[in-house]
Amino acid sequence: MKTLRRALAGFALTAFTLIAIAPTRAQDYPNRTMTFVVPYPAGGLVDALARLIADRIGKSMGQTVVVENRPGGATMIGTRAVVSAPADGYTILLGNTNISINPGLQKAMPYNAAKDLAPVAIINIVPTLFLVHPDVPVKSIKELIALAKAKPGQLNYGHGGHGSFPHLAVELFKALTKTEITAVPFTGAAPSLTATLGHHVDLLDNDIPTALAYVQGGQLRALAITSNTRASTLPDVPTMVEAGVPEYEAVAWQGIFVPAATPKAVVQKLNAEIIKAIASPDLKDIYAKQGAGDIPAWTPEQFGDFLKKEGLRWKNAIEAAGIKPE
Repeated sequence: MKTLRRALAGFALTAFTLIAIAPTRAQDYPNRTMTFVVPYPAGGLVDALARLIADRIGKSMGQTVVVENRPGGATMIGTRAVVSAPADGYTILLGNTNISINPGLQKAMPYNAAKDLAPVAIINIVPTLFLVHPDVPVKSIKELIALAKAKPGQLNYGHGGHGSFPHLAVELFKALTKTEITAVPFTGAAPSLTATLGHHVDLLDNDIPTALAYVQGGQLRALAITSNTRASTLPDVPTMVEAGVPEYEAVAWQGIFVPAATPKAVVQKLNAEIIKAIASPDLKDIYAKQGAGDIPAWTPEQFGDFLKKEGLRWKNAIEAAGIKPE
């Protein structure tokens, strides 16, 4: 009996100790170097954004944040590395729109992002533009829809690859407007832009920084922006909702994730630090260059709600386009 009592007392003491230690560990976080996995090559605006955020949160939290570029596999290589990491907040991921798109394009995913990752914070929302060559006889989205319905399949659009964001953005538009516009694939975004400038294709969805000079120079006509807010660089270009497609929104985004079992207190602490970081002037300059507006200071729960909507949006777009998982 005494042995049983001792065992129970020891178990209670161990349980109490574990309960007492857990909050302390969360409160002490971080106390060593952190790794920020970026599933893209070094260089470019996305990598620059990641490095600025890593620098900001590192200084604020008093720890070194090492940026580790792990490109490839439509961001799945880097994402899998984080999914497989300990759930302690020391390995974090720069995720993006592919988190929502990949499940509809891949037959066998190496992870389930909805279950294996915990959303921390949104750090960027980047709209794109629907553009036409000036010789296309439309000056608004309503006119584009009318022309596409009058000539089903005769209008075409370029995109930089099967399942790419510009491809799916136009396919979503076609599904919502019940129009037939022929897809013309290219080997990348640059060739599809060149083809539109030469009027080898009629329509293109493209990022604002690349398209801006061509719009301002009259070589391309911007019909609408794909977000629900207008761009400060093109204030006269309406949103797709304003242009007559009330359910349409298609934005590229980046956000921070950690392994799903990461303690909630750690996730909340990271969220607060990242929100503080994205408010800095140098990050706002990057956002302006991308055509992004103010980034919402979402809680992890609000970011999670956004991800659920994004997953459904792109699942429906992929199915409407008749794209089969590979």
